[in-house]
Amino acid sequence: MRAVVQRVSRAASTPGGSIGPGLCILLGVAEGDDEAAAVRLAEKTARLRIFENDDGKFDRSLLDTGGGALVVSQFTLLADTAKGNRPSFSGAARPEVAEPLYERFVQELRELGIHVETGAFGARMTVELVNDGPVTIVI
Repeated sequence: MRAVVQRVSRAASTPGGSIGPGLCILLGVAEGDDEAAAVRLAEKTARLRIFENDDGKFDRSLLDTGGGALVVSQFTLLADTAKGNRPSFSGAARPEVAEPLYERFVQELRELGIHVETGAFGARMTVELVNDGPVTIVI
């Protein structure tokens, strides 16, 4: 699995939902990923200390701040551009495998107490966000 995690002051997906301050998480599921990987990545993301404390240092997580998460499926994160100019997506999991793992990632965030909104799995979407910092981390 691969996630691009962006600290945001707000984010929205159409179709989908919107959040205020928190994280916009673009999530790609790779061939060979499993439920354990989805749970581990959700836990890591929720505890990732990329929010500032009172001294301006990265010391607070999404769990600490009470922020929301917008999770958007994005198989293009698994693009292989090693050969030629057209990306290959052969490393991305097929939709029937990826969707349950995407849903498990979302479920784990919710079980941790995070308010989660999602895009529409497999749909063409527009995603709008205001990156706060900017802070963008690839996990």
